Amino acid sequence: MGILSIVLLVFFIIIAVLLILLVLIQTEDGNHLGGLFAGGSDSAFGSRSGNVLTRATTVLGALFLVVSLGLALLSRTPSGSGVEEEGRRLAAEEERTNWVEEELNPSSPMGDMIFRFDEDGNLVTEDAR
Repeated sequence: MGILSIVLLVFFIIIAVLLILLVLIQTEDGNHLGGLFAGGSDSAFGSRSGNVLTRATTVLGALFLVVSLGLALLSRTPSGSGVEEEGRRLAAEEERTNWVEEELNPSSPMGDMIFRFDEDGNLVTEDAR
């Protein structure tokens, strides 16, 4: 994680906390946290408080989205491949190796029997000699 990612992550956390606090301060009936600043009146910061709080919430919300997109762009995989492409690659690797046959037939054979699966998925035993 680079320096820019760390700085954006710190800004992201600060913006998220401030956004939560601003939403908690905003109230319509004055009996929540908004009453802490103005002694229970409907407005915490005077007559323009709704306008100031609404504008601050809008700005912090926009910053939250921009920083989130920035973190997503900086945290993507270096090759640019998505999750779907990585899943296809892993599925192709699993198809090439049959782990059951590898477990049943170790590289140093212990006995004279070989176990494998036929085309229908049935377990077939063969003589190793």
